[in-house]
Amino acid sequence: MRRRGFTLIELLVVIAIIAILAAILFPVFAKAREKARQTSCLSNVKQWALASMMYAQDYDEVTVPTYSYNPAGPMTSCGNLMGWWQMLEPYVKNTQLLVCPSYHHTCVWNRPISYGVNSLVMYRSLAVVKNPSEIIQFFENKAYLEIHTPDLNADYVPNCSSCVSKVHNDGTNFGFCDGHAKWLKVSKRENWYP
Repeated sequence: MRRRGFTLIELLVVIAIIAILAAILFPVFAKAREKARQTSCLSNVKQWALASMMYAQDYDEVTVPTYSYNPAGPMTSCGNLMGWWQMLEPYVKNTQLLVCPSYHHTCVWNRPISYGVNSLVMYRSLAVVKNPSEIIQFFENKAYLEIHTPDLNADYVPNCSSCVSKVHNDGTNFGFCDGHAKWLKVSKRENWYP
C-alpha cells in the first residue's frame, strides 16, 4: 500500500495555524520579558532606598545629600562634587545597580544613571518626613537627575514628560523614604512633598 503525503492545502493550513499562534504568543512573551526587567529594576530601586536608610543611620538620621563637596576627590566636570550615588556606593557595593535593565539612562559625569532623587527629601532629617512610607525619594529618571519642583517635573503633572520615565508597562518604579519600593502607574502630588 502506497503512503499518501500531505497536500499543499494541508501544509498551508498548518503554516497558517502556526503563524496565528506566533502572532498571539510573541506579544505575550515580550510583555513577560518587560515584566522581568521591571522586577529587576524594582530591586535596584529598593537597594538604593535601603542604602539611603543605612546612610541615615550612620549620619544621625539625616538622609544622603543630592550632592556634596569632596575636597580629596578627583576633579570632575562639576569640580570636586560627589553625587548621591557615590555616597551610597559603600552601602550597595555594586555600581551596576545604577542602570535599569531596560537601559534607559542619563549620563552624569560620564556615568550612566537610570535613577533620580526627590531633592525635597535629600539631606534632611528623617524626623521632618511625616509619612516616610508615602514620600518618594528615588525614581526612574528620564532627563534629569533630581526633581526640585515636582509641580513642574513629576509624572502627576498633565502632559509632563521631562523627568519621570514610564518605561515599565506604562509605569515607574519608585523608592520611598522608609526603604520600600513599588511600581506605580502614576504618583500623586502628596507623594513628593514631605
